[in-house]
Amino acid sequence: MSIESPVTLDEAKDHLRVVGVDDDGYINSLLLAATEWAEKFQNRTFVSRTRIMELDEFKNIICPPYPPLVSATIQYVDADGTTQTLDPSYYRVNTGAEPGRITEAYNYYWPITRAVTGAVTITYIAGYGTKAKVPDDVKAAIKLVVGHLYEHREAVSEVTLNEVPMTAKSLLWPNRIL
Repeated sequence: MSIESPVTLDEAKDHLRVVGVDDDGYINSLLLAATEWAEKFQNRTFVSRTRIMELDEFKNIICPPYPPLVSATIQYVDADGTTQTLDPSYYRVNTGAEPGRITEAYNYYWPITRAVTGAVTITYIAGYGTKAKVPDDVKAAIKLVVGHLYEHREAVSEVTLNEVPMTAKSLLWPNRIL
């Protein structure tokens, strides 16, 4: 699943005070770029989507990146080289922690894996859910970045040097995962 912005095209156009459809494609591309920037800045996933994490072996505590963690399934390459799906009763997915984490279930141990790169594959769902559930401060920051990119279409101009607005970072900073 590809990235989806929590800000709709109409919301972005309202923010930009744009009427008409001539710039819709451009504004959509800015929405995706601004959303990706904000997700990377916060180390989070906004609108829920499937992500994949690969490990060379099981760890005691597995913290998939880009929370919030919703659910996870685990596949691994066993000692014989066969890909297996781990029974969910063997592990716990703690979605209440921030960031979420995956650990062995009580009285269970991670299975032995073959010593190959990417022996453990965790497929997980991360995100707040729908666009409506994404926090308003995140949406505001994305709109600010879209506005900045729309207004300043070049990296540098002869007249002024403009950086991504500090306000956007200020809105995103409190819930950043470091």
